[in-house]
Amino acid sequence: MGRIVITENIALDGVVEADGGWFAPAGGADDADQLAAVQEQAAASGGFLTGRVTFEQMRGYWPQQSDDRTGVSAHLDRVAKYVVSRTLTDPQWANTTVLAGPLAEEIGALRERPGGDVVTTGSITLVHDLVRLGLVDEYRLFVFPVVLGRGRRLFPDGTGVPALRLLESRRFRSGVVLLRYASA
Repeated sequence: MGRIVITENIALDGVVEADGGWFAPAGGADDADQLAAVQEQAAASGGFLTGRVTFEQMRGYWPQQSDDRTGVSAHLDRVAKYVVSRTLTDPQWANTTVLAGPLAEEIGALRERPGGDVVTTGSITLVHDLVRLGLVDEYRLFVFPVVLGRGRRLFPDGTGVPALRLLESRRFRSGVVLLRYASA
């Protein structure tokens, strides 16, 4: 049985939008330990869930990366991908399934399939819906030591988040901290 896991890169003030250059994928000498954590999580996942906009952005970028030291491109080529969309009919990326039905039903079916965690990253509109519907089993937050002051937040005002239980906190040399929480 799979779990739905939200993985986000997030500023100290809760902003998840990557505008302004505050976020760069791990892969440098200063963040090798962080990259190892990301790769460990990717290896344990059995699926990648995304909204249509994020999916199209990733589809236009990652398959063309031939010198990807992070391993993201190889992971995305290999893993089962699920894109939530009512308009997309042909995903044009191998191992991709379009989820066009009611979100709660589609996520319920994903949870029933074997194969490990189904992870979503980015896709803030989808993430907000997953949180609102109580469909998130775990949050993995890579907290960056920046305050942005504006932008879309993981938990906007009025978000009803269930009680969370800390599973892990890990500091990386870059100053980024990984916080893992399970829905209690």
